[in-house]
Amino acid sequence: MVSRDFCREKRLLTPRHFKAVFDSPSGKVPGKNVLLLARDNGLDHPRLGLVIGKKSVKLSVERNRLKRQIRESYRLNQEVLNGWDIVIVARKGLGDLDNPELAQQFGKLWKRLARSKSRSENNAETGVADSPHA
Repeated sequence: MVSRDFCREKRLLTPRHFKAVFDSPSGKVPGKNVLLLARDNGLDHPRLGLVIGKKSVKLSVERNRLKRQIRESYRLNQEVLNGWDIVIVARKGLGDLDNPELAQQFGKLWKRLARSKSRSENNAETGVADSPHA
């Protein structure tokens, strides 16, 4: 049984971890009012980092609600995200979504991210580059 907790080792904690994902993401999943950046971490579990600034979500209660909802969605979907460091960047309007909409949107984003990983692994096995011009 996979552990579905959200302990310290499943979080991006240092600026260096965040910078690594921002500098060279191997997966990008844009969504409505949000951007997921991901990078292989070489671990047997995913790690999550959140960037929800005052500019994009004004009220602290809204920022905190978003963090709780996103963490919970991540916690429930982490088995499909193994091996990724994921940074979620909130955009204007994300705070306007209610909790069921957030859960639905992030469910779809996790699936898209997992698909992009399996595609890049298949390409690596067959020696095909990700570039459409290869």
